[in-house]
Amino acid sequence: MTIGDLIRLLSDGEFHSGEQLGERLGVSRAAVWKQLRKLESLGIPMEAVKGQGYRLVERLELLDGGAIVGGLSREARPHLTRLFVEESLPSSNAFLRERFSQGAGHGEVCLVEQQSEGRGRRGRAWVTPWGRTLMLSLGWRIEAGVASLEGLSLALGVALARVLERHGLRPRLKWPNDVLLEDDDGALGKLAGILVEISGDAAGPCEVVVGMGINVDLPMAFRGGIDQAVAAVHDQAPGLSRNALAVELLDELLLLLAEFEQQGFAAWRDDWNARHAFAGCEVEVLQRGVREPATAGEVDEAGNLWVQQEGRPVRLAGGEISVRRRA
Repeated sequence: MTIGDLIRLLSDGEFHSGEQLGERLGVSRAAVWKQLRKLESLGIPMEAVKGQGYRLVERLELLDGGAIVGGLSREARPHLTRLFVEESLPSSNAFLRERFSQGAGHGEVCLVEQQSEGRGRRGRAWVTPWGRTLMLSLGWRIEAGVASLEGLSLALGVALARVLERHGLRPRLKWPNDVLLEDDDGALGKLAGILVEISGDAAGPCEVVVGMGINVDLPMAFRGGIDQAVAAVHDQAPGLSRNALAVELLDELLLLLAEFEQQGFAAWRDDWNARHAFAGCEVEVLQRGVREPATAGEVDEAGNLWVQQEGRPVRLAGGEISVRRRA
């Protein structure tokens, strides 16, 4: 019995006694009770009524690997080698890096309901509630070397933005790897983060693991514990299914990676600049612990961000640089 097995039973809106759950799952009532306590520790709201049993306060949509693979387009499906759907992992990116070490990894995708050690750029923790985000990693092997991947994280942001816009959302892109959501008042909250990890020969074959974490449905209690403005897909598209989102996103990502080595970021540059969250804004450039004021410009064909500092153009090439709107 797994957490997912229990959630599937409790999500039907009906009450189930501990005895019924044990019979359905083939375990003892004590084992059921232990898993019910685990649900509470994961922040999954549950209702218990004496004499009736237990049910979830609200239904959780679990990831469905078969439905996701079956929903892929004829163009994208041949690029998918294997899909993993896991309930819990320390890190889906680490999972795929291990797959590469075993001689696999290319064209493989890992989706996970919750990560215990997820991280973003600069080692920041990426904390997520169970079953309410879309956490995925995608592995790809390329032959042209690291230089051919300039701007990849920006192109990935464009791919996600395109998917979200089909459902009426207003995503904006923050250089170099965040996707924000703009509300009716123009306020921006972090919706998604992108992490691209590359290993191998700088001038030859290398392996890429693309990690993407998207907030789909964030409870207000969870948001209260986050030290920045955040947003979720269901803020603007409450009916959008996580599985449907996974299908559309993988369609975009698989085709993007299949073409990026030949096309480069130049093919995505205009689309990124059109969604630039801070174009023309006064910002702060944070580099090696030093903050400097600047005016944000556009990105170039290599994915570098150009800013104006003290009346002169400056090219920001990534690394340990962060751009924030000035207060």
